[in-house]
Amino acid sequence: MNTTTPQTPAPAPPSPAQYDAFHTARARTDLVARMYAAAMGADYPAEIGASSSCDWPLLGLITSRLNMRPGQLLVDAGCGTGGIGLWLARALALRLDGFDLSPVAVTQASARRPHFLGNNTTRATFRVADLQNTSLPTSAAHGIVCIDALGRTRDRDQAVAELGRVLAPGGRLVMTRSLRRDATPTWGEQAAAAGLVVEHVDERPGEPAMWERLYRLWIAHAHELRRELGDAPAQRMLAEAEQMLPALPGRRAVLLTLHRPATAPDQDRTADRIASPDRHGGRHTPDERIPQ
Repeated sequence: MNTTTPQTPAPAPPSPAQYDAFHTARARTDLVARMYAAAMGADYPAEIGASSSCDWPLLGLITSRLNMRPGQLLVDAGCGTGGIGLWLARALALRLDGFDLSPVAVTQASARRPHFLGNNTTRATFRVADLQNTSLPTSAAHGIVCIDALGRTRDRDQAVAELGRVLAPGGRLVMTRSLRRDATPTWGEQAAAAGLVVEHVDERPGEPAMWERLYRLWIAHAHELRRELGDAPAQRMLAEAEQMLPALPGRRAVLLTLHRPATAPDQDRTADRIASPDRHGGRHTPDERIPQ
């Protein structure tokens, strides 16, 4: 029996305009949210409404791995419409800086701040930037989350290095990663090049099956997607489903926690001294999917 995993090419990274079209269309209908809810079942965090593999078990794990204190600065890298970062900011009493490629997603994320933070919306800010050029100061963040976003960049090494630059001594970068089960991870080398160490690799054995359920729902409801979202956003989703489904049986998904060691007793407080977030000025391969 042939046990070789198909090496199906991943879709090309969408442009900011394509992400804008998707987020604009999704805001008009709850169809996509209902499909995510059906694929995740009881694990679907409806309040967050993320277009990613983020479920309740992942949120709990992220909370534990970040190991942050109230008032510290969390960066949500590739934040989409902001639900993950805002939920964490509320749950852990953090400041938040989120960025995304899509101006529409950033606008939507900013509008969601009162729901999570009430009148204290200045605790969170959102802006347009990318993983390879965040425009954040060095050692600015006590913690960084990057959920299903690394596949948006064509140079993962550079993206990890940039996020590592932003991370303060003592801080942690928590990110979803994926690869073929028979592939050798390059996480250690990427971490070392960024001055980080691999602290935890948490397996996510149910993640590939979730994507399979979701992709099959997209295909089964192609007509509704086109009607509710429009031809271009729907076609991009359907193309992703068709291209990624063959690779899912050989997929390994993890939550990776990278740590920047504190080199001096007072260095892990470096980021406490920077301005609040509203005042601050890898190569792409088929192994990591590109989320809608």
